[in-house]
Amino acid sequence: MNPAITFDKSAKKFILGLFGKTVDNEGYIVEKDNPAQRVLTANGEEITLRDFAGIRHGSEIFVKNDIVSLVAASDYIRR
Repeated sequence: MNPAITFDKSAKKFILGLFGKTVDNEGYIVEKDNPAQRVLTANGEEITLRDFAGIRHGSEIFVKNDIVSLVAASDYIRR
């Protein structure tokens, strides 16, 4: 059984809301209770809604939608 849950673009904000996140006026994902605090990827990069691909299992590690980030997340899931 595949442990991954996928969703389409229209669900991004809903999913983020479940984790206490929202999007600021510049399109970056931020903490809902502290909009000045942008969330970071595992590489320490701020992430926009456009680049958001998911949240890694077991933590709030945000994954970008570029091939390097997706491969790294896939490798993590397979372990």
